[in-house]
Amino acid sequence: MARVTDEQVEAVRALVAAIPAGRVSTYGDIAAEAGLSSPRIVGWVMRTDSSDLPWHRVIPASGQPAPHLAARQLERLRAEGVLAADGRVPLREYRHAFA
Repeated sequence: MARVTDEQVEAVRALVAAIPAGRVSTYGDIAAEAGLSSPRIVGWVMRTDSSDLPWHRVIPASGQPAPHLAARQLERLRAEGVLAADGRVPLREYRHAFA
């Protein structure tokens, strides 16, 4: 992966912070909005610098959270009114559209 700049980190952080309760976004959505070359950059930022962000609102394009996060992530989303079906968040219903 190419070196991630401070500006890219801040762009990802701002976009994640802008996802409202009851909505989700994918790593790819955020990467596209931030002008990044890969959703993996968003994943890296989320792993290294997201403890103060609504990290649970960022999911893979499949709608299915990573297995090691699934229970906690789906519980937090459910508390915001996002209901998963068979462990997947229906993106058509809950996907956030950035302005």
